[in-house]
Amino acid sequence: MGWNSWDCFGGSVTEDEVVANAEFMAAELKPFGWDTVVVDIQWYEPDPGRHAYNAVADPVLDAWGRQLPAPNRFPSASDGSFKALADRVHALGLRFGVHMMRGIPKKAVELDLPVLGGGTTAAQIADRANACEWNPDNYGIDHTAPGAQAYYDSQVAQFAEWGVDFVKLDDVLHPPTQSTDIAAYSRAIDKCGRPIVLSLSPGKALSFAHLEHLREHAEMWRISDDLWDDWSALHEMFQRAARWAPHQVPGAWGDADMLPLGRIGIRAHVGQDRVSRLTLEEQRTMMTLWCMMRSPLMFGGHLPDTPADTLELLRNREVLAVLGNRGSRELVRDHSLAVWKADLDEGAAVAVFWLGDEDADVDLHLADVGEAGAAGARDLWQGADVPVEDGRIRLRVPAHGARLLRLG
Repeated sequence: MGWNSWDCFGGSVTEDEVVANAEFMAAELKPFGWDTVVVDIQWYEPDPGRHAYNAVADPVLDAWGRQLPAPNRFPSASDGSFKALADRVHALGLRFGVHMMRGIPKKAVELDLPVLGGGTTAAQIADRANACEWNPDNYGIDHTAPGAQAYYDSQVAQFAEWGVDFVKLDDVLHPPTQSTDIAAYSRAIDKCGRPIVLSLSPGKALSFAHLEHLREHAEMWRISDDLWDDWSALHEMFQRAARWAPHQVPGAWGDADMLPLGRIGIRAHVGQDRVSRLTLEEQRTMMTLWCMMRSPLMFGGHLPDTPADTLELLRNREVLAVLGNRGSRELVRDHSLAVWKADLDEGAAVAVFWLGDEDADVDLHLADVGEAGAAGARDLWQGADVPVEDGRIRLRVPAHGARLLRLG
């Protein structure tokens, strides 16, 4: 549960903006379980594109071809390190994370910089035919080349020295999945001497054929391409969530992507500066679905500008407690109706979603969700008990909305 700079600042977030979000999280969200702050892509670029990538990357590098924070954007990194910023985040009781593209910087390859501990150079381990299709920063790495593993080892060792707790490794899950890179990065984390969560992105068309490999090497992996504030995209996520929910296990989580809520698009790569276009009911639906399927929760908006009603969605203890369920699945998908059930330590949570464009009345028969003996029901969003009559609960569900009940 945390914040990521991508949805609001794209590749151009600054230190002041990171600190502002960290301080807001510590004050307003940490008591509810939110604890991670992630600096997304191109923190090493002095002059990143504000709404698109520059055609040629010009990262700040050390003598070993490793990316360093751009000091014009991160003044505390004038020593070539994120340690001061990480220490500041840690002092707030939070964890600090960074985004990283797979591979090795093209600039390091062009300069043929040495690889620390590898007895080789950047040009000798680069796989120029395996570069990212949408980002200009890196070439791939030829992991059959002698000394190739040493590059990731040295990169992650430096992150450990800085105090990094979380790495979002990008461009490893688009087909074909970069399984070799994932395993190599996982090995580097194992060697670094610091516990670091590995998050993999993005996840378009991700196959269960990779499931055991993902579980072995990462704590979380995306199950979709980038998700934005569009109802049709949220509607589409229901089928992905239903597909992945039965495969969620502790320590290895399918990730339904960031929550594009609050103020986003300030300098992002999709859309203009705006408050999320999702209605409050659609936002509640998103939070309900993510909690039911046990997806990681990464907020995408600039936290200090979050509308009060959206902020309250992030601070509902009873709803957030559903994240700790022991397993969930979709029970019903019938036109605009979707019903999910999650097993709790005591009782069960049932979510009733109405995906239609008009409000609807729904009769929830407890026998249909395997809870015929439930003695009562509580609406977790409203924080109030709801009546059970003749083994059923009558619900008014808003358009594109959700009702979340705890039964027991």
